[in-house]
Amino acid sequence: MERLKQQLQAEGIAYRADEPLAAHCTFKIGGPADVFALPETEEQLCRVIALCKEQGVKYYLLGNGSNILFEDAGYRGVVIDTMALKMGIGFLEQVAHPGAAPGEVYDAVVAGAGLKLSSLCTAALENSLTGLEFAYGIPGTVGGAVYMNAGAYGGEMKDVLQSVRYLTQDGDIVEAEAAALDLSYRHSIFEENGGCILSAQFHLKRGDPDAIKARMNELMAKRVEKQPLDKPSAGSTFKRPAGAFAAALIDQCGLRGFRHGGAAVSEKHCGFVVNLGGATCADVLALCDEVRAIVKEKTGFDLEKEIRVVKA
Repeated sequence: MERLKQQLQAEGIAYRADEPLAAHCTFKIGGPADVFALPETEEQLCRVIALCKEQGVKYYLLGNGSNILFEDAGYRGVVIDTMALKMGIGFLEQVAHPGAAPGEVYDAVVAGAGLKLSSLCTAALENSLTGLEFAYGIPGTVGGAVYMNAGAYGGEMKDVLQSVRYLTQDGDIVEAEAAALDLSYRHSIFEENGGCILSAQFHLKRGDPDAIKARMNELMAKRVEKQPLDKPSAGSTFKRPAGAFAAALIDQCGLRGFRHGGAAVSEKHCGFVVNLGGATCADVLALCDEVRAIVKEKTGFDLEKEIRVVKA
């Protein structure tokens, strides 16, 4: 690890030692990372990963930290902050899209992996492009949203994703079409292939900016009304089981407000586990286990966690 720090310093790649991870995730939970790297370019990002592999140090690629739970012990390795990348948005007008109907015009939007999804949605609005309204308010980055095929209100990233540039485990930068990424409910091929998403290209249709803005505002109002946005959480805690909804099952079992330590099932939305203040990773995991066991016993449904636990 010391050798890695020396190499990062020598190559001008910013990093911080013993960085509290609670400050870098929406759950506000997690101990320190041995090294918290802040690459500013794709080249620096690829170099950090290469150095980690050379030194046999494990690493974790972090976006906005909106769907993860870090352990109380922190992370014994390098957490790489992709939001430090200085990568913006590019627009390509009137691109060909294989799914287009006669007369339909699509524009391509290229965004860096570390860009906030909300910023991409806003840029689309400003350019009168429709298709990303569903994603407005999802608290993640472009890379994180592609990685888990994020979705809401009837839309998913796979609906508008055209291609992805990524760094392979072998150190090559390749571009793959969306059809080759095994995009399904909260899943992509990146969970298996270990690739590091660098940027993504989306195909969006021309639209009426007033209608686009109205839809974005409508969906944001729904989030504010129904979700506990005033408390730290990692969004929906459990995946939607076939034939049911996790929040409804949890509520049906009388678990609204159920708590373990500083973690609780949200009073506002039973699909969320929230940090009431001072919650630990152990609190959240214990609560999830208790909820799963009760729901299984009372309803027969086996809930699967949607949040990702990052092991120390």
